[in-house]
Amino acid sequence: MLETLLERQLLPLLIVISGPSGVGKDSVVQRMKERDLPFHFVVTATTRPKRPDEVHGVDYFFLSQEEFDEMIEQDELLEHALVYSDYKGIPKQQVREALASGKDVVMRIDVQGAETIRNLCPEALLIFLSTRTEEELVERLQARRTENPEELELRLETVHQELEQVHLFDFYVINAENKLDTTVDTILAIILAEHQRTEPRQVVI
Repeated sequence: MLETLLERQLLPLLIVISGPSGVGKDSVVQRMKERDLPFHFVVTATTRPKRPDEVHGVDYFFLSQEEFDEMIEQDELLEHALVYSDYKGIPKQQVREALASGKDVVMRIDVQGAETIRNLCPEALLIFLSTRTEEELVERLQARRTENPEELELRLETVHQELEQVHLFDFYVINAENKLDTTVDTILAIILAEHQRTEPRQVVI
C-alpha cells in the first residue's frame, strides 16, 4: 500500500506559471532555470519578433506566420492563441516526451492559454503570478519600454481582465519587487506539497 502511494507521489506534474503581462513570468522561470532544478521547461513557439536579449530555442521558438500555421495544421500544438497581435503556442510533443521521462514540466503561458490548458488537462497545476496592486503592475509595464504606445495601451486594457481570471487557478503568488527568490521559493514549496498529496494529480495529455 505504502509503496503504491509513493509511486503515485512520484508522478510528474504539469505546472503552469501564468499571470498578466509585466508580472515577471519570464524572470521567475529564468531564476528557476538558474537553480538547475530537475524540471523540463517548455519552450513556447511564437510569431512575436525576437527581442535583442532573447535566444531562439531557449527563450522561445521564433517562427514565421507560415511556420506557425503549419504547426496548427499538423496538430502539433497543445494550445495556441492570438496574444497582443502575435500568436503563441505550446508544442504538444515536447510536453508528452518530458512527462514520459518522469520530469515535472513547467510551462510559462498567458492567462488565456492557462484557461485552455485547464480545460484540456484538469489535473494541471495552475499558479497565478501577480503584483501586490494593479497600479504596480501598470508601472512595471510602462517602465520596461518594450512596446510601442499602441501595444502598451492594448496590454494595459487587458491587465484588468486577466486579473479577474484568478479564480481559474490553484494558487496565487505575489511576485513582489526585488523579491524574485522569495517568489521562486514559494512556487517550489507549492510543487513539493503537491507531490505529497494522498491523491496525486495524474496528468494525461
